[in-house]
Amino acid sequence: MLSLARIASSRIAIRSIISRSFSISSINNSDHLFVHRDSSYNNPSIKFKFNPENIAVAQKILAKYPPQYKKAALIPLLDLAQRQNGFTSIGVMNYIAEFLELPPMRVYEVATFYTMFNREPVGKYFLQVCGTTPCQLCGSGKIFEAVEKHLGIKVGQTTSDGTFTLVEVECAGACVNAPVMAINDDYYEDLTPEITVKLLDSLKAGKIPAPGPQQSRKTCQPATGLTSLTSEPTGPGFMVRSDL
Repeated sequence: MLSLARIASSRIAIRSIISRSFSISSINNSDHLFVHRDSSYNNPSIKFKFNPENIAVAQKILAKYPPQYKKAALIPLLDLAQRQNGFTSIGVMNYIAEFLELPPMRVYEVATFYTMFNREPVGKYFLQVCGTTPCQLCGSGKIFEAVEKHLGIKVGQTTSDGTFTLVEVECAGACVNAPVMAINDDYYEDLTPEITVKLLDSLKAGKIPAPGPQQSRKTCQPATGLTSLTSEPTGPGFMVRSDL
């Protein structure tokens, strides 16, 4: 018969095999998006409500949905509230829950799932640099370095004057014009470190640069120039028999 010591050691060995990690890198856990902790600037006692202008906008949004399905307006109303408040605070979420007659948890679930809702205050200019593979291959690492050096902040931080916040985002969906940085609602593409610094200086001066590609090409043209559609398109009937 097996001794109790051998049985115990066998069970420990089995448990260690079952619990072995498939990854050799360290696990970086974060509760940033999911857990609310009261603070001086974000707690239930700080109430929020739409201003008169946004009340009118909210009513237009609600009118798009049947009354029994007004909860479908949750995301656009959260977005509207965030634009007014600057970030999606617990007060914002509680107000939207009351506005739509929803349990607050339903609003919390949505606001913590979608990264478009900022659970912490952000700067006047929200810099979202894409760090996914196509942008990395085209030099997004140097864009991060240029922003950090010029503004004196790291990824995830806000400048002391509250003007700029820098974050890394996953695929911005403009891979052909990589590297890309979204500034608030606008995309700035074909970036270089030098162009990035000029953009930041323009924003500091209160001037909003024209969005889109920041070099010679337009929209999503090939970086090396057009290889097709280089002449005027032919008109109706081209290559069609004259008797047809």
